[in-house]
Amino acid sequence: MHKAGFVNIVGKPNAGKSTLLNELMGEKLAIVTQKAQTTRHRIFGIHNETDVQIVFSDTPGVLEPKYGLQEKMMDFVKDSLQDADVFLFIVDITDTSEPSEFLIQKLNKIPVPVLLLLNKIDETNQEILEQKVEEWHQRIPKAEILPISALNAFNTDIILPKIKSLLPENPPYYDKDQFTDKPERFFVNESIREKILLNFDQEIPYSVEVATEQFKEKEGIIFIDSIIYVERDSQKGILIGHKGEAIKKVGTEARLDLEKFFGKKIHLNLFVKVKKDWRKNEKDLKNFGYQ
Repeated sequence: MHKAGFVNIVGKPNAGKSTLLNELMGEKLAIVTQKAQTTRHRIFGIHNETDVQIVFSDTPGVLEPKYGLQEKMMDFVKDSLQDADVFLFIVDITDTSEPSEFLIQKLNKIPVPVLLLLNKIDETNQEILEQKVEEWHQRIPKAEILPISALNAFNTDIILPKIKSLLPENPPYYDKDQFTDKPERFFVNESIREKILLNFDQEIPYSVEVATEQFKEKEGIIFIDSIIYVERDSQKGILIGHKGEAIKKVGTEARLDLEKFFGKKIHLNLFVKVKKDWRKNEKDLKNFGYQ
């Protein structure tokens, strides 16, 4: 008997969705920072065992869209609510803002199992945890609630066995040696974008998109040329920095990460170009894969 299915991870921004995906996959597939809207795309992580295949889907955090890019991000979330066999609804136990009514309503209506993961329990106490468990039990009565810490891998070992017990009998959807649906260039782009998120504040990280123009392996070295697009000339100057120091730091950090990811030596060239208001331009968004 072989089981297979789609397990979609949903939640608000910064709840810990990407950290959880990386923990369950045992390697870094999704970029992780403290900034909201770090995840822009829907990423599949494919967990394979002899008798099971779990297709995890990480999605952007649920938010109220303010411009074209955010609308496309929310389309990825809506798509993920259509095709799951199991939902992992991840909630930041320290988040004091209002919960997402959109997600609560959807998950109550959808006829598939929901595992509600109360994340970051290392940052709270037993009394608050019990209170939160009761609150969420009232909001989504059918959900099974599991307290976890994705960052510290606390209680995450019980998630895979739970999922396996809930999956339907199916043949594998993907080749058993495949671990994601994304091409190599996607991970290059994301690694560079992660370093920009970590090294810059204010508007810069949100105005950036990355496109890899060359990915070529020669004599055991991968040669990569990537373009970082920004919306304004002033952002280009900040990103490059004095004597190119800022962009050099981003390039060095991304290269070291990518060498770990691909297990090969990397030669990385970064270029910065201005593409005015790309976040609001339908054609630009499509070219960057938001469709």
